[in-house]
Amino acid sequence: MTTTLVRGCCPHDCPDTCATITEVRDGRAVAFYANPEHPITQGWLCAKVRPYLERVYSPDRLLYPLRRTGTKGSGSWKRIDWEEAIATISERWKAIIAEYGAAAILPYSYSGTLGLLQTAIVDARLWNRMGASALDRTICCAAAHAAVYATLGARYSPDYDDLLHSRLIILWGHNPASSGPHAMPFIRQAQRSGAYVVVIDPRRTATARSADLHLPINPATDGALALGMMHVIFAEHLHDEPWLEAHTVGWRDLRARAAEYDPERVATITGLPAQTIIELARRYATTKPAIIKTADGIQRHQNGGQTFRALLCLPAVVGQYGVRGGGLAYSTGGYAVWDSEAIGHASECPSPPRSINMNRLGAALTGEVTDPPIMSLFVYCANPLASSPNAGLIEQGLRREDLFTVVHDLFMTDTARYADIVLPATSQLEHLDLHRAYGHRYLTLNQPAIAPLGEAKSNWDVSRLLARAMGYTEPWLHESAEDAIRGVLEASRARNPFLANITFERLQREGTVRLNLSPEDEVPFANGHFPTPSGKVELWSATLAAQGLDPLPRYEPPTEYVTHPLEDGWLTLISAAPHHFVSSSMANQPSLRRKEGEPHVEINPIDAAARDIRDGDMVVVSNERGQCCLRAVISTNVPVGVVAATKGHWASLSPDGRNVNWTTPDALADLGGQSTFHSNRVQIRAARP
Repeated sequence: MTTTLVRGCCPHDCPDTCATITEVRDGRAVAFYANPEHPITQGWLCAKVRPYLERVYSPDRLLYPLRRTGTKGSGSWKRIDWEEAIATISERWKAIIAEYGAAAILPYSYSGTLGLLQTAIVDARLWNRMGASALDRTICCAAAHAAVYATLGARYSPDYDDLLHSRLIILWGHNPASSGPHAMPFIRQAQRSGAYVVVIDPRRTATARSADLHLPINPATDGALALGMMHVIFAEHLHDEPWLEAHTVGWRDLRARAAEYDPERVATITGLPAQTIIELARRYATTKPAIIKTADGIQRHQNGGQTFRALLCLPAVVGQYGVRGGGLAYSTGGYAVWDSEAIGHASECPSPPRSINMNRLGAALTGEVTDPPIMSLFVYCANPLASSPNAGLIEQGLRREDLFTVVHDLFMTDTARYADIVLPATSQLEHLDLHRAYGHRYLTLNQPAIAPLGEAKSNWDVSRLLARAMGYTEPWLHESAEDAIRGVLEASRARNPFLANITFERLQREGTVRLNLSPEDEVPFANGHFPTPSGKVELWSATLAAQGLDPLPRYEPPTEYVTHPLEDGWLTLISAAPHHFVSSSMANQPSLRRKEGEPHVEINPIDAAARDIRDGDMVVVSNERGQCCLRAVISTNVPVGVVAATKGHWASLSPDGRNVNWTTPDALADLGGQSTFHSNRVQIRAARP
């Protein structure tokens, strides 16, 4: 009996982008594990992905197309074949286009499965050709991206092993133990070698428990803390003035802004002692190399863009950009940039008629979007009813009888329950794709290891079927998976020196290939050049000023914090990343659900006592948007005034058929149309009689 080893890549939304190996015997995957030769993965996988074969061979997998036969959400389905499914979709779409125009059709997707083909290309080509409404995919990182481009010009970041050179590591709003675990061995090794590790997070996370210092900051006040640190650094002349003069724009304006944030004022905002703020600022300014490592959760607030701007300014103030082991580690996504025309062929298509922000899906489906209204929704790589804000309003929209909804997924998700047509999707083991990371600087090719189970099809295969049924004849809508990947890679390589000498054939041979980084590119911005209009770090941003926005970082409390004060019994709810799910992916997998535990909310003992809540009580978490029932866990891991509930739990598998997103706001942040999940105030009461 022959066993074949097939190299692949984890497709889930995590900076680690792990390289994997699947053992296949007689057409069946019998083992799945990490590639020991990958310099980041290093032979181990996270708790989420280790039992991946349970997901692939789950008895709950969707294997055949289904058509709804009862009312929406009733669970009544009839198996149909692919010919009927595609014909039904295309006929309905043609009728909608004839009556309303293609703008009435909205694709909705995000990062349930990442990859050049299954996500980037599929997100663009068919919808561009159709002229459908565009989707602003801003739920995760839009504010940070806008801040980075306005300040630094590119999303460049060091590899994890640069942390070994750091003497101070500030993990700011970041819990890599759960949401980027392959950074942790490097952090621990640096710590053993003498690096001082600080975690700034409202919650005492798994990462915080092993840090040298944990600062339990009030949610959404990180920008004030950064400005307060700058105040101390400037006031005590600890800034690097020669570096600021040579490499920045507006540092004196920033100094004037920081002067408004004295430690006493910042202490009242952040909940941290003024002396702690002073000591952190001094340590940061005098310890070199010092690195700030952050992630996306910190900017999911109404002031998320300016918060991220403040963090980006700190390394410049102390001259730490371009230093190995220093600067700011956020995203490596700016290196392997794909050629946008090769991705979507937009120049050959009508201009998008409009763009709809994904965070406003519920509002868009219930009347915010008109002329034309959204008449069809096509969902793939996403489960918005579990993962998107203000989910109760999304559910209301999905119940519309005149809304034609199609969901393409591996499982009958919360969203799929309201669909008219459900299509079975392939797992990562069943299709080809190319993956770039946003935590390191390697490309990894995912080779299909097994044939699709049942009648499952990849995103790309479904896109091709729909293009054919719609009568679209452009060759780039009908390429093979390999040709589509190869074409984008070749077009991108011609323009991007970081992709030099990386070919499809080389990826097939090696599996994982490091991006082509010259010695001066190994450390981001080591040459002193920043790809901004000025070529410098733009502390004062002309880009933002041109948009009518404040060109300097500033702190403003979220509106909901003002209208729902803690003094009136409101609590700040943060919905943190789970340890065993990737958002809602894997959240239906029995073994991982058992490990993650039932949906619960952590509440400080003081807040619990004030509400007569006992450990283990079922509680109602509510605000004007909606409510959900969660199990109370009384814990000092959260400070007074803050409660925490992990995101990702499916509503259909939760106690009352709702999850925490029935309470989260769908207001937008200050930059990029960003989500504001954590700017959420709630009331909590015991559910007992």
